[in-house]
Amino acid sequence: MSGHRLVILGGGESGIGAALLGQQKGYEVFLSDGGQIKPHYKQELIDNHIAFEELGHTADLILNATEVMKSPGIPEKNEMVKNIRKKGIPVISEIELAYRFKGDSKIVAITGSNGKSTTTALIYHICKTAGLDCALVGNIGYSFAKQVAEDPKALYVAEISSFQLDDIKTFRPDISVLLNITEDHLDRYDYQFEKYIDSKFRIIENQKETDYFIYCEDDEIIMNKLALLTIHTNPLPFSMKHEVKKGGYIKGDQMMLRIQEERVSMSIYDFALKGKHNHYNTMAAGIAATTLGIRKEKIREAVKNFHSLEHRMEFVAMVRGVEFINDSKATNVNSTWYALESMNKPTVLILGGTDKGNDYSLIADLVQEKVKAIVCMGLDNGKIIEAFKDVVPTIVEADSAKKAVNASFKLAEKGDVVLLSPACASFDLFKNYEDRGTQFKDAVKEL
Repeated sequence: MSGHRLVILGGGESGIGAALLGQQKGYEVFLSDGGQIKPHYKQELIDNHIAFEELGHTADLILNATEVMKSPGIPEKNEMVKNIRKKGIPVISEIELAYRFKGDSKIVAITGSNGKSTTTALIYHICKTAGLDCALVGNIGYSFAKQVAEDPKALYVAEISSFQLDDIKTFRPDISVLLNITEDHLDRYDYQFEKYIDSKFRIIENQKETDYFIYCEDDEIIMNKLALLTIHTNPLPFSMKHEVKKGGYIKGDQMMLRIQEERVSMSIYDFALKGKHNHYNTMAAGIAATTLGIRKEKIREAVKNFHSLEHRMEFVAMVRGVEFINDSKATNVNSTWYALESMNKPTVLILGGTDKGNDYSLIADLVQEKVKAIVCMGLDNGKIIEAFKDVVPTIVEADSAKKAVNASFKLAEKGDVVLLSPACASFDLFKNYEDRGTQFKDAVKEL
């Protein structure tokens, strides 16, 4: 593909993966990062003789691109992105590039505001249990493009964010999963919820009659949007409110999956993942697995022995009768709502961080019902204190994970639970949500 100059903005996981795949396919590749590239990523670029720059963007080396691959973390308001758009250079996402070279492989793509990582990991776990040749890629940690370049598989199970969907052109999953839509990342969508909804629905825009679309029929926002669309794919809804002819539903304590001739039923008490929100995630995963032709015995086995993800409702320890749970991945209010919804003990809640335009009234009722004290872990806690000062009797502040854990432990009694479910991004005090969760766990271990 000589003469095709692929410029990559961003030197993180997706940027490096795109650079490696682009070079392998004969593109002239140049990578530019406004910040510092992590040493191990830089080494990969050097080892593969890929030209790059860091700590700034050189306009002359970028604006001569045939095509630009933009990392999902870079917003449209970035000056260089504006200049690229002004010049009319096509911008794609990493999943678009990976799709271009995936060959005959199939893709299961999962999106939604909450539960994406858990559902993606569960689908992958079912596929591995069934012995399929598959890889876990996308937002969950491993670059889709890098996987295609270095170790292609027959099936890719991909967690996809709205930011990745914003720059697709031809990307078309064989099976798409849309779990739910709640207000999130509105700072990236001009605070217009409709733009975010449109972005999520791009997952099905290129799908055909031979493909499948798995979605939650109990989600009002999804159903309102679907009423306005003509879709060209096979709909497979799932619900906990009523029976569906095709798809999945829960009636009483039984999950029923109906796809073509195949019928699967299973007791919800056998699910490894507990809580109502996880019943939705398990239904979605079960439907995807059935659609892939995986036998029901394998689905049952995998759903029973799945281990939940680190930083997502992860049990850390029991210290003198107080349970500690790490839900650091809850970076929006809705995730925290789901976490609180599954609590059945008096709760000390650790909240706070970088606010993304949060509406805390969404969890006020649950907080009133279940939370005995709030520990604010952030640099600016004013909004949280204002939201809950009349709801919770005790609110204290802490500016580190260690202080937050110590304060929570003092406030908790035997039989209580301390829940880290911040409802905010982590960038005020931590590198990312993983760092926040790890520091929380380390502090608990020191008690």
